[in-house]
Amino acid sequence: MIVQQNVSLKPYNTFGLDENAGFLAIIDSIDDLDEIYQTGRFRSQKKIILGGGSNVLFTRGFTGIVAKNEIRGIQIQNETEEDVLVSVGAGENWHQFVLWCVERGFGGVENLSLIPGTVGAAPMQNIGAYGVELKEVFHSLEAYEIKSGKTIPFYKEDCKFDYRFSVFKGELKDEFVITKVFFKLSKKPNFNISYGAIKDTLEEMGVGELTLKNVSQAVINIRQSKLPDPMEIGNAGSFFKNPIIEKLHYEALEAEFPDIKSYPLDDDHIKVPAGWLIEKAGWKGYKDGEIGVHDRQALVLINFGQGRGKDLFKLSQHIQKSIQQKFGIELEREVNVV
Repeated sequence: MIVQQNVSLKPYNTFGLDENAGFLAIIDSIDDLDEIYQTGRFRSQKKIILGGGSNVLFTRGFTGIVAKNEIRGIQIQNETEEDVLVSVGAGENWHQFVLWCVERGFGGVENLSLIPGTVGAAPMQNIGAYGVELKEVFHSLEAYEIKSGKTIPFYKEDCKFDYRFSVFKGELKDEFVITKVFFKLSKKPNFNISYGAIKDTLEEMGVGELTLKNVSQAVINIRQSKLPDPMEIGNAGSFFKNPIIEKLHYEALEAEFPDIKSYPLDDDHIKVPAGWLIEKAGWKGYKDGEIGVHDRQALVLINFGQGRGKDLFKLSQHIQKSIQQKFGIELEREVNVV
C-alpha cells in the first residue's frame, strides 16, 4: 500500500478543488483495507473512501486518511448463449468497463457510456442515464465490512436500489467498502433508444443498423455536447437529482409554466428535470468569480480554476432556496459534500 502525507486532493476530484488530505493511501487489495481499518497505524484516523472523485465536493481539507480505491480486475465468471456474468474490481474506471463490454458484444450498459467515476461507486449511486439504471444489469457485489474486516455479499434485494440511491447511501452509509461488482449482461441486446436525443443523434450519425458501439457513441456524443470535460473545467456532472413530485403539484406548475418538462413515473408521481427548473429560475450561465453554473447545462456547477468548495456549496444552497421559492420543490444534491 502506498501512503503519502499532506497531499493535495486537486488531482483526485473532478471539481479540481485544492484541498489537502492528512494522508492519501492507494488501496488495491483487501489486505490494504485491513491495514488501514483493522491493524495498521491508521486505525484510529478518520477515513474517507474515494473512487474517481467525480461525485464529491470537498469544502475543506480532510485531516484523516483519504483511501483511494484502486482494486482492479475484470473477469468473465459464467457464460451462456443468452448472457454473461462479469466480475469487476471496484477501482476500475466505469467508462472503460462500458467500452470493454461494448467491444465484446455484451449489452446493457451502453446507455451509461461516459459517466465519470469508478465501478464501485456505480451501485452506491445506482447510476443512470438515458432510460437505463445500473440496477437493471446488477447481479451482486462484495463489500468489506469495516467493523469486522469480513467480506460480505450483497444481492439486488439487499441493496435497496432507488433513484440515485442504495442502502450504502442510507442505513449502511460508511459501514462498508465495495470491493467487487458482478453484472449480468446480455449477448442478445435489447436496445433502448427512446430516451432523450439518442434516436435523433443516431440519425445524424447516419446509422442504419443498430449496434452496441453505435448506441454507445451516440450517448458519448450527446454527453460531450452538453457537459463540460472535467479535464478542461472543474465539475462533477449533475450536481442535483431530478426531483420527483406529486401529480397534483405538477399540474399546478404546468398551469403556470406550460413549457415545463416532465417524465411520468406512475399515476401519482412525475419526475421533473432539475436542469429545467434551475434554468427557468435564471441560474444558467451564472458566474461569481471562480465559480458558477454551466452555460449549456444548468444542472452542472463549475469551478473555473481557483474556486473553493465552500463557495460552490453556498451557491448550491442559493439555488435550492430559489427553486423552493419559485416552484415549491426541494432540490436534493446528488454530489456528496465532505
